[in-house]
Amino acid sequence: MDSPSTHSDQPKQQSASVPPNSAAAGASHLDDIRKDSEYVDILANWDPGFYGKYTHTLGSPTALTAVDGPVLDVGCGVGQVVLRLLQNGVDVQGVDVARANIDHANKFTDRCRWYDGQTLPFPDNKFARVGALNVLEHVESPESFLQDMIRVTQPGGLIIVSSPNFLRFFGWRDYHPRMRGLKNKWRNLQALCARRKQMRTSPESVRFERMTPIVKQPFTPDDDAIVCTNALDIQFFLARYGCQIVTVSCADRYIPGPLDFLLNVTPIKYGLFNAFVIARKAVEDK
Repeated sequence: MDSPSTHSDQPKQQSASVPPNSAAAGASHLDDIRKDSEYVDILANWDPGFYGKYTHTLGSPTALTAVDGPVLDVGCGVGQVVLRLLQNGVDVQGVDVARANIDHANKFTDRCRWYDGQTLPFPDNKFARVGALNVLEHVESPESFLQDMIRVTQPGGLIIVSSPNFLRFFGWRDYHPRMRGLKNKWRNLQALCARRKQMRTSPESVRFERMTPIVKQPFTPDDDAIVCTNALDIQFFLARYGCQIVTVSCADRYIPGPLDFLLNVTPIKYGLFNAFVIARKAVEDK
């Protein structure tokens, strides 16, 4: 729930200075902070409990969605979620911008492929459920990224987005400087209040806040984050792009029911731990 990024943790869009077909197109745009080839081993050894809730949500047709069909894991990393879903009989595909991740995933499955980080290589309305776990905070154009996820989702299908909450004002084990300390927590509370007001009074001006990546050694999770992700913004943009918000949770892992209810029953959830947002793509009028 209060963990660092646990899935791909890779930037999903190439720098504008790197053409998609260039020799360097397979490298992450923040490769000077940490090397994809060295990060593969870290990703491969994450505790499966970190991505269990996401895996179950992405792979399970429920009453939340009116459609069923194939699913897509955007930012699949080294393929843990894809492999788990395949073992459960789910028709799943994964994409990632880091070739080192895909090379590792291809040792176990042929369902993961590299993409250029610009446009998902699938037709409109292909998937029943499309998810991104700990990806949005690394993309150069988060608004376009969400729109593209929605594009490839079937009408009535689900979009699942899970990211850190960099605007948390409650919590502990705050691993990123934006979350750490009373001064930053107070600033985050003020920022959330200001953003909520902006969404009411000037919604057309709202954009995800960008952050400067942290360049230091040793690299720690989300040093390479460049988007100040939080549940309020994710919910806002998914709704702006025509989705119905199904659930917003501050927990990216399963926790006991009573505690889960208490943590998410009030707006305080927007200032806690993580952002786990599920939305349904609008069904087209006939």
